[in-house]
Amino acid sequence: MTTASGASTGTGTGTGTGTGSSTGTGTGVGKGTATRGTGERGGPATRRPGGGDARGRARRPKREREGAAWVFLSPWVLGAGVLTLLPMAVSLYLSFTDYNLFDPPSWIGLRNYTQMFTEDPRLLRSVGNTLLYVLVAVPLQLALALAVAVALKSMKRGKGFYRSAFYAPSLLGASMSIALVWRALFNDGGTVDNLLGAVGIHTGGWVNQPGWALLSVALLTVWQFGAPMVIFLAGLQQIPGELYEAAAVDGASRWRQFASITLPMLSPVLFFNLVLQTIQAFQVFTPAYAVSGGRGGPADSTLFYTLYLYDRGFTASHMGYASAMAWVLLLAIAVVTAVLFRTSRSWVFYANEEDR
Repeated sequence: MTTASGASTGTGTGTGTGTGSSTGTGTGVGKGTATRGTGERGGPATRRPGGGDARGRARRPKREREGAAWVFLSPWVLGAGVLTLLPMAVSLYLSFTDYNLFDPPSWIGLRNYTQMFTEDPRLLRSVGNTLLYVLVAVPLQLALALAVAVALKSMKRGKGFYRSAFYAPSLLGASMSIALVWRALFNDGGTVDNLLGAVGIHTGGWVNQPGWALLSVALLTVWQFGAPMVIFLAGLQQIPGELYEAAAVDGASRWRQFASITLPMLSPVLFFNLVLQTIQAFQVFTPAYAVSGGRGGPADSTLFYTLYLYDRGFTASHMGYASAMAWVLLLAIAVVTAVLFRTSRSWVFYANEEDR
């Protein structure tokens, strides 16, 4: 017979001998370990054999899941660190140096930054060209994308075909081959020049005229309206049809419905497209390089900021100066984006104001 003690009085059978902190009675035959007792008010209890292992086994699956997550994330983490963060850090260091790609960089402090705004008139010209391009290309592109999206929404047949056809330029327009074709279209004796000449408008080729060259580049961007158009179309399909029905009953015209229902309900999508297209417009490079032959001509009329950055870094081998220009561009885009977010509070409307 064996004796065990527990928190409460009871009778049971066990296979061995054990002791506890409070009194209890148990009987058993043979050798082994008695079952544990439990304290009355959260008092100490005898640890169950293998209890720690059970908790360890419960924790192991969580650690294994976390380990598996890091394994799947490791390609992105490695790519972000090696291909993005490390080059950014090196670029930031080079922006404070005089580096020509061949000799070791030498530290010059803020000289590159002061030189940009005090001794480089071409940089100021590139800033003006870029701002003008953004102010012309982005509104025209968004207006055309919204107009086509509204037209597609009301179509009954062929919507999928036209949506794909209008989206195709967004996939092709950023390539150098399309930019070269665009240059041929607007060159002297090109298709556009011949068509305008047939109606008595003689331009001598847009890409050869300082007053028209930038517009030809902007039109190439406007032609790539497919991506914002698809986003606009998705937003239009989320507007409840009951709003238009109620407005029609009240006698509202189509223009009144567009101004009072479509635009306010679509303002979050419009804001999203505006931010994305503005950021992309500040980084335009390929069309300007193809149209101007990499020189920014004629008369620096297509000398955009990124094109001038490329010229300083890879043509003139002033990589330290180009790195400083890159960081100024990053800060400028950040400021413009912050301004857009700040001003959006007055014209972007959400269904739930708490989401703002």
